[in-house]
Amino acid sequence: MALASALAFESPKLGIRAGGVTVDHGLQPGSDARAAEVVQRLRELGLDPVDSVAVTVGRAGGPEAAARDARYAALDTAAERHGATAVLLGHTRDDQAETVLLGLARGSGIRSLSGMAAVSGAGGRYRRPFLELDRQTARKACMVQSLPVWDDPHNADPAYTRSRLRHEGLPALEKALGKGVVEALARTARLSRDDADALDGWAGRAEATVRDATGALECAKLYALPPAVRRRVLRRAAIAAGAPAGSLFARHIEEVDRLITGWRGQGAINLPGKVVAQRQGGRLVIRQG
Repeated sequence: MALASALAFESPKLGIRAGGVTVDHGLQPGSDARAAEVVQRLRELGLDPVDSVAVTVGRAGGPEAAARDARYAALDTAAERHGATAVLLGHTRDDQAETVLLGLARGSGIRSLSGMAAVSGAGGRYRRPFLELDRQTARKACMVQSLPVWDDPHNADPAYTRSRLRHEGLPALEKALGKGVVEALARTARLSRDDADALDGWAGRAEATVRDATGALECAKLYALPPAVRRRVLRRAAIAAGAPAGSLFARHIEEVDRLITGWRGQGAINLPGKVVAQRQGGRLVIRQG
């Protein structure tokens, strides 16, 4: 609601048309009524067009990931239907801190620590203007404007990992380490993203130099690369072969990396998406199995 209010205030001055979309995940009784209420509030702010989109949440990747996938698919469809240049998301600095800690727990490397980007998605569709703003400031902005807000019960449900982190993990860290943990984690995200972007760029350039005429990866040339760059090349190759990026974890890439750095005659490595990585002499072949 804070973001919607800010957008409604700024868009006329910028000469742009601004609307709103609320996604009904159908995960709670009365969610359709709640979505209808949100639509009314967005229209009262002057946003146009305003949509409510009902989605079906699957099971892949767990409830939180499945809901996120359904939500972004709905937002993409809405953006294309209305010809939207951008979709603004209300993630705050607190959300960013939680994302960094979740990435740290997964042990997936520096890219996980980089959190959410201010601009992401195809063509930079998604924008997060509140990433430098804390959640309490957004709530106060609603209070001073007498904008009613609603607290999703799922955000307080300990069955969800992010909820436990929000209500137990971060408060415990602040109690042990003092105030400023959220700001420090958000700063870590910014610095990590800069590093990860630089390494990704290096890996993109290196990939072309380590492939032979058949498209296979040359093990000797891979071995000569810095580990951080080599693992990125391997990840890129696995995704290009059909491995889903969201299912490709650090442990998968480490197993493939051992075909380069710890070769002892191992067999093929099975990766998500029915992709297989296999060393054949001095070459590494990653393809659909």
